[in-house]
Amino acid sequence: MRRVVVVGASAAGLSAAETLRRAGFDGDLTVVGQERHLPYDRPPLSKQILTGAWEPERAMLRRPADLDALRLDLRLGVRAAALAPAARTVTLDDGAELPYDGLVVATGVRPRRLPGCGTPGVHVLRDLPDALALRDRLTAGGRLVVVGAGFLGAEAASAARSLGVSVTLVEPAAVPLAHAVGERVGTFLARVHRDHGVDLRVRAKVVEIVTGAGRATGVRLADGTVIPADDVLVAVGSRPNTEWLHGSGLDLADGVVCDRYSAAGPGVYAAGDVARWYHPLFGTTLRVEHRTNAAEQAMTAARNLLDPAHAKPFAPVPYFWSDQYGLRLQAFGHLRGHDEAQVVDGDLADGRFLVAYGRAGKLTGALAVGMPPKALHQWRAAIAARTGWRAPSTDSLPA
Repeated sequence: MRRVVVVGASAAGLSAAETLRRAGFDGDLTVVGQERHLPYDRPPLSKQILTGAWEPERAMLRRPADLDALRLDLRLGVRAAALAPAARTVTLDDGAELPYDGLVVATGVRPRRLPGCGTPGVHVLRDLPDALALRDRLTAGGRLVVVGAGFLGAEAASAARSLGVSVTLVEPAAVPLAHAVGERVGTFLARVHRDHGVDLRVRAKVVEIVTGAGRATGVRLADGTVIPADDVLVAVGSRPNTEWLHGSGLDLADGVVCDRYSAAGPGVYAAGDVARWYHPLFGTTLRVEHRTNAAEQAMTAARNLLDPAHAKPFAPVPYFWSDQYGLRLQAFGHLRGHDEAQVVDGDLADGRFLVAYGRAGKLTGALAVGMPPKALHQWRAAIAARTGWRAPSTDSLPA
């Protein structure tokens, strides 16, 4: 193997490139990124960058000298347009054709959009220019409508409130994030929003972006209500960036479908938000859009690409965190689709608690707010050990 191409220059792509070099690969290493910026971290976009606590340079993942040391053929500001696995080539949108012996797909996701996105005053939040454009508009006394009360929308609402912006958060579900963290935790998070002055509208669907004088002036709900706004943030989920792989023969189903080793085809691996892989610990396919997972999966994919005869399954206990209104929410495991959720420490009313999640008789996840890290880490080990789950009893679970 003398030529490796990594498509995607964010956390997963950079992690793959660094792992390849650390593992001894000294051949040609090309990294393709559609953004013109050097690789940067995305979690701060909805927090420190949006509030102005950080300037963009602080979010950079590596210094230019560190990237130079990797001896990369770094192609920024271009997109991958097509993949030909039989010929082992990636074609870019500038017409360049990149031959490879090994390929890592780390193209991430893009925001889902509503009709009216693209109108001045309507924002999405995925990249650095998105964050800076919205930051410029967040001034005390301004009015922001956030469409979607998932983690991204919630973090943006928190950041805006810290700047004195009037925020309305619109969510079609009865309880924010109930599908991910359960109704009791979702109800707690709804209370936190309201306690911090957010006008949270649940069971509400946006049917139109209202405009006037060439820019957004609010949103119209299904019941006819118009919520006025100076700016609108659309945070209604994402789509994996797989269009360039159509016709390649790879299995594409809400991401690049991979086996337990993150392999998608001969010499082709995927990592990060775009990868849907079989997770042997949970016995199902997952696509995880979290920063830690992106870096860890890219390391596994790179190692397995170099030495497929000794490939190791990618079977982590996923970890994610969210910062909202001074609270840090942390979780391990696979929370979605749980059968049972039980508060096993603390009290939701106090804003300090730990919740365990189970499915099919096994512990699958744990989530904590306001708890010391040690309290959650022992649950991570229990999830990895496939500890039995018998809610509401916790006799077989760590204290």
